[in-house]
Amino acid sequence: MGFQRSSTPDKQKVQPVSSKVLNNDENIGDLTLASIASNLHDISAIVNTPIPSSDLAYSSWVVEHPSALGSFDRMMKAAKGKRIVVFLDYDGTLSPIVDDPDRALMSHEMRAAVREVAKYFPTAVISGRSRDKVRGFVQLSNVYYAGSHGMDIMVPSKPLKPCDAKNQATASTLDKESDMLFQPAKKFLPAIQEIRLVLEEIARKIEGARVEDNRFCISVHYRNVREEDYDILEEKVKAVIETYPEFHLTRGKKVLEVRPSIEWNKGHALEYLLDTLGFSNSGDVLPLYIGDDRTDEDAFKVIEARGQGFPIIVSSTPKETKAAYSLHDPSEVLAFLLRLARWRKASSSSRSLAQIWGLGNSQKANC
Repeated sequence: MGFQRSSTPDKQKVQPVSSKVLNNDENIGDLTLASIASNLHDISAIVNTPIPSSDLAYSSWVVEHPSALGSFDRMMKAAKGKRIVVFLDYDGTLSPIVDDPDRALMSHEMRAAVREVAKYFPTAVISGRSRDKVRGFVQLSNVYYAGSHGMDIMVPSKPLKPCDAKNQATASTLDKESDMLFQPAKKFLPAIQEIRLVLEEIARKIEGARVEDNRFCISVHYRNVREEDYDILEEKVKAVIETYPEFHLTRGKKVLEVRPSIEWNKGHALEYLLDTLGFSNSGDVLPLYIGDDRTDEDAFKVIEARGQGFPIIVSSTPKETKAAYSLHDPSEVLAFLLRLARWRKASSSSRSLAQIWGLGNSQKANC
């Protein structure tokens, strides 16, 4: 239920990050759902506007992976009486892909939309970035964070109960002394730092190459490397990894990543978070995961294996994927998150009205 298949917006404007890294909830208090929707004009227009693509291959691909916006009503009908848990990738999903990884900033509108979604659903951001870095980008305190492709997770020691108002305070006080860290690759940290130093020396000699320390993995960005230099860079990175047999190389969007060879990925992180938050044995839970990269496929596979949930890929080109639904780019992710929050808010209002009229006890909560 929920995992079912049915038969270029403008890029987001990049906004500067506030100097106030955390507790940014107050800074976006005026960005209500209504005001964001107004800035986007009419969300319904976004839903009904065909993707501006003449690519027949992409059009055929969308038939296999229908738009999550166009399929929204069907998805929420499948979610009736169930509990949705939201998982989000960061780069290419909440923020645009940019040349400088340090400038991959999410817009104020996107931040407000994620904040609204997290009010109604347990919400986690699972990124390849370090946990501290992605938290600095997102700047929300009512969201769970998993960095290094899920190898660095922080959760509260007591699981939150969704749709329970008395737990809202707990949801907004993450990272206190009672919170728990889960770091399955912690023993590799000394070797990771050794590798980082070697890779930084290599990157200094290749114009456009850049090394990013993501704590439990090292990213070598080559988006700005000349095409004729890429093979040289790749061979040098491979040569380094050959001297560290406990590590392996993976590839993302214009990035080479060095990671510990442990049985852990974003799919395992999704399962760990569901378990830690008290949802692992619940047959009425629907994980909703939005991501754009091949590393997100591990999470899509987990949802597919569960037999229920909403795996959504963000892509403007056809690609092999386990996702059941698609969104074209981060602007459509924004529209989808806004619609999800609005749907949940409307559902809450309907239940409150039913309770006023004495109907609340006869209806199952649709969390």
